[in-house]
Amino acid sequence: MALTREQMAQRVAQELRDGYYVNLGIGIPTLVANFVPQGMEVMLQSENGLLGMGAFPTEETLDADMINAGKQTVTAVKGASIFSSAESFAMIRGGHVDLTVLGAFEVDVHGNIASWMIPNKLVKGMGGAMDLVAGADNIIVTMTHASKNGESKLLADCSLPLTGKGCIKKVLTDLAWIEIDAGQFTLVERAPGVSVEEIVEKTAGKLVVPEHVPEMTFA
Repeated sequence: MALTREQMAQRVAQELRDGYYVNLGIGIPTLVANFVPQGMEVMLQSENGLLGMGAFPTEETLDADMINAGKQTVTAVKGASIFSSAESFAMIRGGHVDLTVLGAFEVDVHGNIASWMIPNKLVKGMGGAMDLVAGADNIIVTMTHASKNGESKLLADCSLPLTGKGCIKKVLTDLAWIEIDAGQFTLVERAPGVSVEEIVEKTAGKLVVPEHVPEMTFA
């Protein structure tokens, strides 16, 4: 079966390390905040000016003035800081974020990402995505493997306007964990119950399949 949004966030959370500064994009990436391993200290950064986001609030902890870049209400952990978006983007552009997790419409074998615009559709703008992909070396893209029409989002070349070029090395879809290098995708892990054949069928770009592809685990 394909991974749920929560399972995708849980798998990404396995890539967190103690002491990391992490930016979580809008959509599935925001859910990663709910799966930070117990005992691990991670500072989650939001480009609207918050360093130290916690999990999503309960009714008792809800503060309507405490929001992330996607206008969702959030909590703040002990030691959190609030500052201007200018200072927040200085952190991003200065390369001070250890891990960035973003959504995307398309990713291709060259590590290009298209995440901000679909022609002839209303869009709100680039947001902080362009700065994030330019200022970070460690980026994980989370998205569905194919569109609702069954069209692959893992392509030989992106067809949509690019957010960044040659910057993506890791992609987690609802079917697989894939890494990008030397102009090709490599299948690293597959979702539990998902066959290698299904992943190959739904990947438009060149995909290298090792002899053994383990299933993801969610300990």
